[in-house]
Amino acid sequence: MSLLSVFATAILPIVTIAAVGFVLGRVREIDVGPLNTVTVYVLVPALVFHSLTTTTVGGATLAKVFVGVVVFILAMVGLAEGVGRVLGESEPIQSAFVLVSAFSNSGNYGIPLSEFAFGETGRATAVLYLVAQSVVIYTVGVYLASRAGGARGLGALTKVFRLPLVYAVVLALVVRALGLVPPADGATMTTIQLVGDASIPLMLILVGIQLASANYGAALSRVGPANVFKLLVAPVVGLAIASVLDFGNTTVARVFVLECAAPAAITSLILLIELGGESPTGVSGPEYVSAAVLTTTLLSVPVLTLLITLLKSGLVESLL
Repeated sequence: MSLLSVFATAILPIVTIAAVGFVLGRVREIDVGPLNTVTVYVLVPALVFHSLTTTTVGGATLAKVFVGVVVFILAMVGLAEGVGRVLGESEPIQSAFVLVSAFSNSGNYGIPLSEFAFGETGRATAVLYLVAQSVVIYTVGVYLASRAGGARGLGALTKVFRLPLVYAVVLALVVRALGLVPPADGATMTTIQLVGDASIPLMLILVGIQLASANYGAALSRVGPANVFKLLVAPVVGLAIASVLDFGNTTVARVFVLECAAPAAITSLILLIELGGESPTGVSGPEYVSAAVLTTTLLSVPVLTLLITLLKSGLVESLL
């Protein structure tokens, strides 16, 4: 596929919907809290359940994806931790750099992107990536954010057990294992699909609104290393992990690599606002992450267009 074709089919719809949210966030003052609550507690769990119960991807492959996400994040944490020390970063910027490098916007950005690029299998894989990352971000991610604020707030680890999407995944896997999945064309699954599908445009609109309201401060000039890690190093690490784990499904492997290369996660910003401390350098952790979210999101348009083209072309298929 050509770059233009990939851009038109996979990237342009995402940019367009997110742009609507950005403009809306600029012209109106919008509280994203209630919208985010509806998304996290209602829409995304429905999306998770429907995607995992209807996907043709086998249970062994799904388990490998979960393991791959954990390995990828830990690898990126280790690499970013070392590079940050070499660059002489101090807290809270050091932890902010690690958070940005390791965690992708696999939900609001990654799920729509994977679905537009790779269809139903793409969506199911992205959903599982989101669930696995959520578990790690509310454990390892909470530790990093707490470290930035003087090791406070480790009680936030319990948040992972309050995420409905985690239980939606467990329920979906149990229902699949027991052969109790309702008929795909029945009222139950149709309703769940309708609710879940509503999350796709809303998540993208939320990305735009959050970008419009973020405080970048003086951090834009400092996030170059974070951009390199998130958009260049991350997909290489993801490709290496996919080749080692051998998912057994080329589409799943492609989506895994794509999710690894998605822009920086907005959840990292939320954690640092809640748990991070003041910065002696004049740039706070939240400002650093806000700038990284902005720049990686904008730069991801050409980078991910090229990456999807390469993944679909078969040039890297032998490695997967």
